[in-house]
Amino acid sequence: MSGTEIGVLKEKALRCELLPASDIKWICEKAREVFAAEDNVVNIASPVTVAGDTHGQFHDLLELFKTGGDVPGTKYVFLGDYVDRGHHSVQVITLLFLIKIEHPEHIILLRGNHEARAQTQVFGFY
Repeated sequence: MSGTEIGVLKEKALRCELLPASDIKWICEKAREVFAAEDNVVNIASPVTVAGDTHGQFHDLLELFKTGGDVPGTKYVFLGDYVDRGHHSVQVITLLFLIKIEHPEHIILLRGNHEARAQTQVFGFY
């Protein structure tokens, strides 16, 4: 996919649209490539905005970007727990992955305990 197509997917994601499974699969594969290219331990220069526990709360995530600033103007470190509990887990992780693909150096996505199979099976995201 080109940058234009990624932009189209991101615009849909920003509207909280559930993307087709084929697009989500591509996003996950591309995000995996980006994560694989990163070091396991990263140095993060300040200023940076730290956020955590979005738990599928899509509109809260948008409010965070509205308040803190959009990527790449603001750098973010997300502490995990993107899914479960909220109604928009897929949309939250889809948008964050698209931002990571588009601006990998401006957003760090750490894995929280809700990104583990055992936890997501309990809360229904699995």
